[in-house]
Amino acid sequence: MIPYIDLVSHHAALRAEILEAVGRVLDHGQFVLGPEVAAFEAEIARRLDVRHVIAVGTGTDALVLALRARGVGPGDEVITVSHSFVATATAVRLVGATPVLVDVDDATMTMDPLALEHAVTARTKAVIPVHLGGWPCDLTAIQDVCNRHDLHLIEDCAQSVGARHRGRSVGTYGVGCFSLHPLKVLSALGDGGFLTTHSDEEAALFRKLRNNGLRDRDHVQLVSPNSRLDTVQAAALLVKLKYLDGWVAQRRAHADAYREALGAVVRVLPPEHPRDLCVYSTFVIRHPQRDRLAEALRRRGVDVKVHYPVPIHRQEAYATLPCAPLPVTERVVAEILSLPVTPELSVAGREQVIEAVRSAAEEVG
Repeated sequence: MIPYIDLVSHHAALRAEILEAVGRVLDHGQFVLGPEVAAFEAEIARRLDVRHVIAVGTGTDALVLALRARGVGPGDEVITVSHSFVATATAVRLVGATPVLVDVDDATMTMDPLALEHAVTARTKAVIPVHLGGWPCDLTAIQDVCNRHDLHLIEDCAQSVGARHRGRSVGTYGVGCFSLHPLKVLSALGDGGFLTTHSDEEAALFRKLRNNGLRDRDHVQLVSPNSRLDTVQAAALLVKLKYLDGWVAQRRAHADAYREALGAVVRVLPPEHPRDLCVYSTFVIRHPQRDRLAEALRRRGVDVKVHYPVPIHRQEAYATLPCAPLPVTERVVAEILSLPVTPELSVAGREQVIEAVRSAAEEVG
């Protein structure tokens, strides 16, 4: 079976370097906000060309802290999409605000700027576009809507570290909220996340919000929980950062091969625009007989996933949320299927996936 993801193999090649890095943390004993955390923040900031990076405990926490820093709370509306992992809407609920879910563009499956425009009301305070699967949203159009309506732009970059829109990193148009979950392109050895901002003042606020609201060791300025990236995690991430560009290149090579080989077989493939750089945290094809195709692929030894079969507006926790019709979202979630695209996938394995998709597609019609 070709696995969808193989974290054991992923870390086997890095084992000695990671253990050495963790050993240095054991030697100095600064397990909370140690020097590796600051070094990780500085390196990510350099790579993304953003003034400040603030490492936190999870990607969800990054969204919550971004909303809190922008003053979003009870009575406010936040526009986002239903085609996302539920954490996007959960963060809005956790600050007491109301998620307003809009439809996605049929080609990119990310926020439709026209749907965003139509959803703005007097209560709208912020917008959270989601760079799903490592594909950048149309940030130019979305930022224009935010500017005209005086809305806060908070980017959900959980799956998109390294992605770019018009030559500029995602997470640098508004406040960027990134995840370092083990399934991401850049992953910790557990949960983790970080925020990006160009503002010195906002960065200082984020650092307080992630650390019990402390101004210094003995003075609490704000009421806030702990959400700090462990020093051990930062040490491992510093090792991984050296390989990130190569991993993205491998993901893009797999995507290019799939696109070339499967264009005549699969109904819809991810688009590729010269203005953008996608990092392909997932490579999502679409097929009207998705479930039958997935089963046929598994019988042929290829593990596949669906991200995500149940949109947020149909989740039990959001059943009472008022929601306009989302026809594109409803169609998309019935067709999507994610193929293996990780750096651990060999060229031979990729060819096996391609042949399996061709054969399975012929079988299901």
